[in-house]
Formats: sequence, C-alpha cells, structure tokens
Amino acid sequence: MPIRNIFFDFDGVLAESVSAKTDAFKEMYLPHGEDIAKSVVEYHINHGGVSRFQKFRHWEKEFFGKDLSDVELNRMANRFSELVLQKVIDSKAVPDSLWFLKKYANTLRFWVITGTPTIEIEKIAVSRGIDHYFEGLHGSPENKRYWSEYLLDTFDLNREETLFLGDATTDMDAAQFSNLHFALRNNEENKGLFKDYTGLQFDTFKQLEKLLIEQKLLP
Repeated sequence: MPIRNIFFDFDGVLAESVSAKTDAFKEMYLPHGEDIAKSVVEYHINHGGVSRFQKFRHWEKEFFGKDLSDVELNRMANRFSELVLQKVIDSKAVPDSLWFLKKYANTLRFWVITGTPTIEIEKIAVSRGIDHYFEGLHGSPENKRYWSEYLLDTFDLNREETLFLGDATTDMDAAQFSNLHFALRNNEENKGLFKDYTGLQFDTFKQLEKLLIEQKLLP
C-alpha cells in the first residue's frame, strides 16, 4: 500500500543541524569541566529527539543533585535557544530534501514532529522558507509518541499509509509505537546507535525516493 503521509523529524532529517545542538550543549556545560561536558555530549547523542527540558533536568540532577525549578529550567532553555537558534536556521539542508518536498507536496501530506519546542520549530521553518510544505509543525513539551498518535487521530490517517522519517531512537520508537513505516536518515552522530539496524535507511532524499519506489511505498 503506497504512503500518503510523512512525519519528518527535523534536525538531521531536513537540516544538517545535529552538530549545532551538540556544540551548544557542550558549551553550556564546559565551565563545569571537560569530563562533565563529555558526558553531556554522549548523553545527548544517545538520546536524540528527547527534549532539552528533559535533558537539563537529567544533567542537573545527575551531576549536581539539583532539582531544577521551572524558572531555572526555562532560563537554561532560553540560554540554549540563544546559542543554537540562528545556527539551526543557517544550517545546510539535508541533500535533496527541498527537491523532495517540492516534488511531493501536492501528492503527499507532510508534518514535522521534533524534540525542538513547537514555538521554535515554527520560527525555524518560517526563516528557512519551508513552513508552507507542512500541515503542522509539532514539538516539545509533548513527546513524539504523543504527536504521532495525535496526528493519526486528528486527521484520521491510515497507519499503513504513514511513514516516519527520523535519525534518532525516539523517532523509531514513535514509529513502532504507532505502527508506522520508518526510514532512518544516516548521519555522523547516529552511526553507533544504529549499527545493528537493518530497515530502510538513506543518506539523501533521492536515495529515499528510490527505496520507497522499490518497496512500492511510492507509486
């Protein structure tokens, strides 16, 4: 059965922006020493797609035994946004992603599901001039399982006709939770996480198109 709907993760799937976020987390924790900064980077890479709010709560508790107040958490999240927002806006598009969006915008339905805050991904998409391709852009504080089920229910989408494109374990988890097709976009930071993965995977969107046609998921 061909697909009619695609849920896109953003960082590492539509934009080569994964390293920008890794660098920003590292910069925030480097004042606490190289060991802590290294642990932060490792945790971030191993938990791609988890919201920055969850990560900050984890790190502050893990390293300093601190339960962040909402005010402290928002202050850290705002600092992170200051460091990373423009870098994400300016990052290169994943190869052939714009070509794919333009080619299939009139025949497939597109949404973004990301760990980035919703208000931020909306700004990023507008600044990159791609917001008009998507019926919605959805991020934290809700997680990816929530959004996949929300979109399926709200728009009465057929699960067998829906594909989740991601580069993180949270993307694959959401796809499996909702019984969707999944395709992994390979990048430098997720090689170790998916070394045993044998499903659909791609580097460029022209490769993805070829795979989907071969699998009879595109007409």
